[in-house]
Amino acid sequence: MLQVQAFPNNPFEENTYIVYEEGGECAIIDPGMYTAAEQNAVVNFIKQHNLKPVMLLATHCHIDHVLGNKFTFDQYGLKPQFHKGELPLLNDAPTRGAQFGMRYEMSPQPDTFLPESGTIKVADSEFQIIFAPGHSPAHLCFYAVRENFLIAGDVLFRGSIGRTDLPGGDFKTLINNIEQKLFILPADCVVYPGHGPDTTIGYEKETNPFFE
Repeated sequence: MLQVQAFPNNPFEENTYIVYEEGGECAIIDPGMYTAAEQNAVVNFIKQHNLKPVMLLATHCHIDHVLGNKFTFDQYGLKPQFHKGELPLLNDAPTRGAQFGMRYEMSPQPDTFLPESGTIKVADSEFQIIFAPGHSPAHLCFYAVRENFLIAGDVLFRGSIGRTDLPGGDFKTLINNIEQKLFILPADCVVYPGHGPDTTIGYEKETNPFFE
């Protein structure tokens, strides 16, 4: 059974996730490691749990979610996988980094892109791919069917939703995708967002002010 470990990283407090089976394979999702301490925390966790990183996934390619791509590639030889519609954001990351006064190491380019639907095998489990743009042009969420949790990126947060005022964002598109693709998941599905604490689908359907 897959387990999830979150690491809040970089000045944006972005959640980097390691999804793993104890003593087995793991996927690194949205690596936002910026400082040496943040990099060491991820590496030490992988060593302590005797994990083998086999995949680097990105929900989307805003700079706070890709700051650790180069480090992950150097450490484990993994190139990011995401929807091809996010590639302009990845290529724009050096400009965004300069705007924020942040050091940005160039991410490797993907060898393969992820589709809008389908599944990804992680250890002995599977992620269902959910295409949910609105915060970014081609944002993906990853739903672990057997374990009933969602890696939501910046689509849905506890009590909020992703901002839609960035390039490629659209409020109506985001709302529609949450209602039509995420809110159909089980009420007790745990949601692991790109920022902030986890929540559940049921809690957000009942209390999120954007859906009252």
